Amino acid sequence: MLLVMDVGNTITAIGLYEGPELRAHWRSITGNYRTSDELRVFLNMLLQGEGLEPETVNGCCVSSVVPSLNGALMDLCANHFEAELVFVEPGVKTGLVIQVDNPKEVGADRIVNAVGALEEYAGPFIVIDFGTATTFDAITARGEYRGGIIVPGIKTAADALFEKCAKLPSVEIVKPATVIGKNTIDHIRSGLTYGYADLVDGLILRIAGEMGDTPFVLATGGFAELVAGIATRIDRVDPHLTLKGLRAVFLKNRKDAA
Repeated sequence: MLLVMDVGNTITAIGLYEGPELRAHWRSITGNYRTSDELRVFLNMLLQGEGLEPETVNGCCVSSVVPSLNGALMDLCANHFEAELVFVEPGVKTGLVIQVDNPKEVGADRIVNAVGALEEYAGPFIVIDFGTATTFDAITARGEYRGGIIVPGIKTAADALFEKCAKLPSVEIVKPATVIGKNTIDHIRSGLTYGYADLVDGLILRIAGEMGDTPFVLATGGFAELVAGIATRIDRVDPHLTLKGLRAVFLKNRKDAA
């Protein structure tokens, strides 16, 4: 089986593939400083919850934007699972042509999302990942990664608002019944949901204008469903896009790949 992990700044997405089938998937809080032993205990618990043993894992593919965890992740895959490891980093085969000033600056998660989009759908694409930061990536049908946009994530923006405004309460981020709120909590919720959705729609229009095409707009990440339910220009939400991309990268780079 193939274990795939996308280690984000806030959330780590984990998937277990048996052939092309996503057998199980989990989301956990990213701990910036964990040893390989801690990760081993945690992953063993997840596997045992599915009735599986660590010996069933014979391949690992990892993308990470948390450098402090990279050593522990490599040790985990190589020494605990004794599995073939593909770590998404510069030099790994992706099938993409990175058309930016410094290709090494592009986050591993964004690369993996682009690969997942190309594997599953017909381009060109705009891929939006709603994470700690919300990223927009422009990819042509030929696999050319043209660049993108980074904006503060919806939860990141909310946390900054609550921190800087002493009288504003922290609220659950859900869509209010109406755009015009009747109380402070709904005022905040309206700004965070309707306001953010309009930001997304506006940037999609601008990106599409520069691409000179009609891109297929894919969304993934923790707040994708919420925003896609309000925005008008998102074509599909794929909650497992990153995991699909990791599997595709592994298949392109495993030892027996052509």
